[in-house]
Amino acid sequence: MNSRKSVEGVRGTGSGEGRAQGRETPGVACGELASYLDRFLEVQRFADYCPNGLQVEGTKRVRRIVSGVTASAALIRAAREARADMVLVHHGYFWRGEDPRLVGMRRERIALLIEAGINLFAYHLPLDAHAELGNNACFGRLLGWKIDRNFGEQGLGCLHDLARPLKALTLRARVARALGRDPQLVGDAARTVRRVAWCTGAAQDMLDEAIASGADALIS
Repeated sequence: MNSRKSVEGVRGTGSGEGRAQGRETPGVACGELASYLDRFLEVQRFADYCPNGLQVEGTKRVRRIVSGVTASAALIRAAREARADMVLVHHGYFWRGEDPRLVGMRRERIALLIEAGINLFAYHLPLDAHAELGNNACFGRLLGWKIDRNFGEQGLGCLHDLARPLKALTLRARVARALGRDPQLVGDAARTVRRVAWCTGAAQDMLDEAIASGADALIS
């Protein structure tokens, strides 16, 4: 997501004092930005493994955003050095089934955020599934595939019928070129693939649903 565009899209008019003097208060109110992102990413659609949206509250206004995949200590330190007011990630904290105590690595990371007054926003499934900016949509564009339809729980899986069938080994090579890394191929490398399914993340529990949807290959 383009952080500058997101902030500009919800820029407020500033405080009453600022308006009275003809000035605009820099940045965006954190609550206003949270509401915008929650609506834009359709958070209410999903039953997720973690809370989506604002996870750790910091400064009341956001002027600079740093984004990354995971809210690691290295990313938070980089955000502090960049004087960011907000970190936006795909993988945040407070996952279902985890030890809820603030100890060890989690305590260290949250302390870094609080000490610097940095807001942490995390969006998991909503950022996988968004039709325009989601990980699934971006992956499909890399391969030149449109999403013909969705499958699986909460519609997280994507399906595309290839214009020209490919051998699984050829499909593997195309994915490798697009991502810059070699995917692991499990199964018959000579199998003909006509319909491909994909879902960012592990998605191993979607294999049966992909088969039921008529897919010849599942990329996860």
